Amino acid sequence: MQYSFDLNKNKLAVKFLAMATLLLMLGGCFPSNDLARQEYLMQGKTMGTTYNIKVVGENIDTVKLQQGIDEKLKQLNQEMSTYINDSELSTFNQSTSLEPISVSPGLSRVLKEAIRLGKLSEGALDVTVGPLVNLWGFGPEYRPETVPSNELLALTKARIGLDKLVFEQGMLSKSIPDLYVDLSTIAKGYGVDLVAEFIEANGINNYLVEIGGEMRIKGFKHTGELWHVAIEKPLSNERAVHQIIIPKDNAVATSGDYRIYFEADGQRFSHIIDPKTGKPINHKLVSVTVIHPSSMTADGLSTAMMVMGEEKALAFAEANGLAVYIIAKTEHGFVEQSTVKFMQYLK
Repeated sequence: MQYSFDLNKNKLAVKFLAMATLLLMLGGCFPSNDLARQEYLMQGKTMGTTYNIKVVGENIDTVKLQQGIDEKLKQLNQEMSTYINDSELSTFNQSTSLEPISVSPGLSRVLKEAIRLGKLSEGALDVTVGPLVNLWGFGPEYRPETVPSNELLALTKARIGLDKLVFEQGMLSKSIPDLYVDLSTIAKGYGVDLVAEFIEANGINNYLVEIGGEMRIKGFKHTGELWHVAIEKPLSNERAVHQIIIPKDNAVATSGDYRIYFEADGQRFSHIIDPKTGKPINHKLVSVTVIHPSSMTADGLSTAMMVMGEEKALAFAEANGLAVYIIAKTEHGFVEQSTVKFMQYLK
């Protein structure tokens, strides 16, 4: 979702992912000679949150594997954190130069996808929206006691926009000196992809990778059963299962606006900022779940569709052949809808 987060210090999460992992059961097994495989759990901290990784196999050296995972995640932070002053992205943000600079392969990959999704969503996903997030009190700076004035809103809006960010042939530049890029809307998703790719490169093809709610799954549990995932009910005061899904070999990202908000002048303001209006979203959509092969892509898409609202999000998802499940709030309770492509994953 559209607000700043600390890739290291957990000041705010990149986006609230209303997701709980349930290790439930389903038929569908390994070949019989694989049923003796073990399930190994690795846990740790990264990007201001925690990770939980399960791998399935025989005689896996999890100490060595986790060391490699931690190195990958450390490198990601050094490239993309906006809280590490000398990170690659922080250096770009702090500079007032308009000259192009070369960027690392990792940062290049994420920037390319962020810009692609921004264009695809017609600006609903915008990685330059940080100043507006801070203005409304969802960044690390302060929490306003009153709604920002129209004048201040207009001044802040003038500092954002993907049209002010140029990325071509691995070279990054800005068209205004104070442009600020925050990749938090897709960085955790990228981290999940990075870890999953590393695990597969080590010959492991049955795993569950979860970082701060972002998830990517492949293969089976050690029992031969498929991994199951629960989408939470969009409630601010409790955690409960709303729907069980079977993602198969895919990533899952869920975005919602029902737990992070503030109240001022008698109004409730969501932490999700619409880059076009410069204001918090104001519609009935409360949760979007996306299933996609890439966690980074699912992450960004779920954010974009939360900005769009119910009708536009569903139309966008169907038009682009996406597996999407949405929950909207009505005066009679919650209403769920899904795209045709999502239905195959419902339990």
